[in-house]
Amino acid sequence: MLDFKAFTAVTTIGDLLLRTAAVYPEKDAIVFPDRRLTFTELQENTLRRARGLYALGVRPGDHVGILLPSSLETVECFFAIALLGAVSVPINARYRGDELGFVVENADIKAIVTQGRVTDGLDFVARLNEAIPALSAQPVNADLDLPNMPVLKRLILIGSDENPGFTTDAAFREIAETVPADTIDALRNRVRVRDTALMLYTSGTTSHPKGCMISHESLIRTGQAMAKRYDMTEDDVFWSPLPMYHIGAMFPLCAAYSVGATYLSMQYFDGGVALEMIEAERATVTYPSFGTFIGDMIYHPDFDKRDLSSIRIMNSNMAMQPAAFAKAIQNKIPNAIQVGTFGMTETSGTVTTSFPTDSYEERTRRLGKPFDGLEVKIVHPETGPCGTDEIGEICVRGYSVFTEYYKDPEKTAEAKRDGWFHTGDLGAFDAGGTLMYHGRLKDMLKVGGENVAAQEIEAVVSGHDAVKFCQVVGKPDARLQEVPVAFVELVPGANPDPQEIIDFCKDKFSSFKVPREVHYITEWPMSSSKIQKFKLREMLDQ
Repeated sequence: MLDFKAFTAVTTIGDLLLRTAAVYPEKDAIVFPDRRLTFTELQENTLRRARGLYALGVRPGDHVGILLPSSLETVECFFAIALLGAVSVPINARYRGDELGFVVENADIKAIVTQGRVTDGLDFVARLNEAIPALSAQPVNADLDLPNMPVLKRLILIGSDENPGFTTDAAFREIAETVPADTIDALRNRVRVRDTALMLYTSGTTSHPKGCMISHESLIRTGQAMAKRYDMTEDDVFWSPLPMYHIGAMFPLCAAYSVGATYLSMQYFDGGVALEMIEAERATVTYPSFGTFIGDMIYHPDFDKRDLSSIRIMNSNMAMQPAAFAKAIQNKIPNAIQVGTFGMTETSGTVTTSFPTDSYEERTRRLGKPFDGLEVKIVHPETGPCGTDEIGEICVRGYSVFTEYYKDPEKTAEAKRDGWFHTGDLGAFDAGGTLMYHGRLKDMLKVGGENVAAQEIEAVVSGHDAVKFCQVVGKPDARLQEVPVAFVELVPGANPDPQEIIDFCKDKFSSFKVPREVHYITEWPMSSSKIQKFKLREMLDQ
């Protein structure tokens, strides 16, 4: 018999906050290591920001950039923009001059909310001046007049800074008082669930980012699906270290608020602070997702001092981790239910994930089953639909798929064909309908005429006891076309000779798959969460 009580209550992002604040007014909504807001406080701050943005000319459908580190203000802006029916464009905090300038112009951004100096090495005012040299001649607290960026009208500062071309925080707060709350409420009521809510620029391993348009429905329903899959309730405390310009932070925020759970985040990731926060706030669902985050936590010198027993579910993607690393995760956090996931920006986040009731083997060696309402198929680019355990391209259809790449119909048409989104990822379903990821379709090396998957080499290299993390790229070779080269991050305290790692691989597979070089690295070139392999290849030319 169908369970009609398990209906999907789709709403807009703005209404999600208002509904949750009405039910849990005094409960913590968002917590950072040094600051927190209740749902009532978040709602009030959000409304004030929406009034200010409206007073400065932001209207439904306009694109508003958020160039901030993860913060309470980032969350306020995200919901404020949604209340207006405008589109949030979170901008990667790592972007410098040319990258930043490209996004501002390409996205037709009308206003950007930002701040000045965050740390010694991070000053967004300086970066915006680098991206837009004409800013220095623009007035304070006035519309911008930029011939090369005619759409951009306001750069709004948070904090006490005052700079040419920027609207000060004081001026923003003052002008917000001129807009009645009823004006915002009227706009909120006009927002449709199919309207675009979010534009995220995604590049991953390539150098040309694309503006991915995501609707209110896509984001909300993906969040609701995850909350349902993980049996989340208002008693949960959800911790995620992912930056808030990443889909892996935004849809879990919606997941938490769909059930009235508290959301924990951090301005920037620090393994020691993360451990302290999880212990202090008694986090129950944790979403580190990537090996780079998890490794910094479990190998941190403070790890054994922390009580992590509150963790009920941890998205560790153990199936994607080297065997020794996966074992270390299980040994160090034995009571948590480890789950795996597969997803991306274009699918509003997660597509498949484990059920908490799945067997240990399913949860740690596979990446789960699709959310209800999503269809996933595996197709070989040349021979068509794949059978059980046959590897092909992962294709997705359903509510979570992005609408389009902004101003790029060719790439949209290439990615979305016959109603299916072709992810460019390789995967396979087992007999039980559980997915496993097998690398990128284009992440293949051509070594002397032989096709070699980079992930296959990465898995072997990562089996060395001294290796914490590995990425493999191809290096041009006059005789073989290209040869594999491994970039390796070592386990703390390890210091093997690179040749030792090469020798370790020699009896594991064919000689053409053995890395010709091993380069040690301590900081990976990242987009928002993905390692940018094109930058690793550039390092080989230096």
